[in-house]
Amino acid sequence: MAPDDEQLEELVLGPLSELDNPGSREFRIGTGDWPFKGFVVRSGDSVFAYQNFCMHVGHPLNWQPDRFLTDDGRQIVCASHGALYDIETGLCTSGPCPGQSLRPVQIEIRDGNIVVTGPNRQR
Repeated sequence: MAPDDEQLEELVLGPLSELDNPGSREFRIGTGDWPFKGFVVRSGDSVFAYQNFCMHVGHPLNWQPDRFLTDDGRQIVCASHGALYDIETGLCTSGPCPGQSLRPVQIEIRDGNIVVTGPNRQR
């Protein structure tokens, strides 16, 4: 959840039909030096969203744009240290942060479009 003084902003990422299954896409909310960074993951007809923040060391999970999944598309992976996270819960299942979870981001499918809501961190 965002602190009381932080404003939330909705962002329409586009049609669910344009996101591979399985697939992932990163997004940013806000501008400036410190926008909120997140990503969405599709698994079947379900879509999940998380902050792009490794629970092990706090940096982004991906090195390449939109690359958050293992080769088989069954788990979220941190490119730096190989931590594996469950797609549906964000729980770290393997690697240097077992038992910790990615921070979820509010997400919904509205009129066929993926819509996320997160803090607008303009600085």
